[in-house]
Amino acid sequence: MVRFSSLFLLLALLFRCGSASVPANSESLRTGPWRMALDLHGQELPFLFDLQREGGDYALVLHNGQERITVKDIVLSRDSIKIRMPLFDSEFRGVFHNDSSFSGHWYNYLKGPDYRVPFQATAGGSPRFARAVDRSTQLDGQWRSQFSPGTADAYPALGLFHQDKGLITGTFGTETGDYRFLEGAVVGDSLKLSAFDGSHAFLFKAVLRNDSLIGQYWSGIHWQEPWVAVRDEDFRLRDPDSLTFLREGHDMVDFSFPTIDGGVVTSSDQAHAGHVRMVQIMGSWCPNCVDETLLLDELYAKYNAQGLSVVAIAFEKQVDPDKAIGALKRFRDELDVEYPIAYAGLASKENTSAQLPFLEHVMSYPTCIFIDKAGKVRRIRTGFYGPGTGEHYLNYKRNLEAFIEQLLAEDPTATALR
Repeated sequence: MVRFSSLFLLLALLFRCGSASVPANSESLRTGPWRMALDLHGQELPFLFDLQREGGDYALVLHNGQERITVKDIVLSRDSIKIRMPLFDSEFRGVFHNDSSFSGHWYNYLKGPDYRVPFQATAGGSPRFARAVDRSTQLDGQWRSQFSPGTADAYPALGLFHQDKGLITGTFGTETGDYRFLEGAVVGDSLKLSAFDGSHAFLFKAVLRNDSLIGQYWSGIHWQEPWVAVRDEDFRLRDPDSLTFLREGHDMVDFSFPTIDGGVVTSSDQAHAGHVRMVQIMGSWCPNCVDETLLLDELYAKYNAQGLSVVAIAFEKQVDPDKAIGALKRFRDELDVEYPIAYAGLASKENTSAQLPFLEHVMSYPTCIFIDKAGKVRRIRTGFYGPGTGEHYLNYKRNLEAFIEQLLAEDPTATALR
């Protein structure tokens, strides 16, 4: 009797343990809205996505303000999920707890093989941040901002916020680009903003004190710094066309690089003689470069038949050239880039200066060089303000189209005499 009872108890325990260890069935994973939160050493960085299913395939659409990022490389097994981001070398690896929850780590391989951030994902209509329905502090407008104030590394920024009750969207523009599409909430005197695009994980927090925002900024788990801001509708950053320039003794560019398809692009390519040219200095790992590439590809399609040529010179963070070229091909295919992309090696200040010796003070990816029909550099634009900056982006796009049309209309023999 004792032996039978012991055996029965053992079987019961094994059955119970076995039942507890059975993972959730991925076939029943809920579709619809989800909320994911990254754990930045105790700071929660949330973002939202919609999980969709067509046939046997899952896809998710990630939200950052007006931005939508579609992710189709999703692999599910009986107890796990892998989500590979489309443009950047990063992925989520998680384990299901039930049909409405999974957790794991986000791996960003460009920051090293050991860079990983814990996450928790839950289904349902939860907001990004809890927010007040009314009587929230009003932060709508333009803010003169400074990051790392009072230090040697301090730099200015332009805070651009649009608030609808407790919901707030916007971005920060800096002299090297913008922080893309931020979305968050205002509750009482507190501000919270976040963004995740597969490359960067941004979190901003601040409190309003005596008409000043006093806050902290986190970029993943590797960076944190303070920031402050005050309202200032007249504040402007330095002219982006004044920051990078030709070195003394140069009035033209001179380069030759292999393309990712096995060809070569040169500054003296006869196929583009007499064309207006745009030379984009970029990297596939750079979110601001994504925004600029989308615009340049649109302009290339619109003006190429009239004599506009565009070429990208890419500097990558992958040390292995084969992996770097693979990343650039994914970048081209995902964005349907029609103009050629050349590979110039590692993304570093030293290599960029060595490969582009005609440029002085290259301080940002992207940087764009505008060359007239006579081959002379007419303008060099540092950084890029993308659609997350709202009217700033729209104004730049209008002015850029007018400038391209001006260059296309010029007589190259006349401009050569300048």
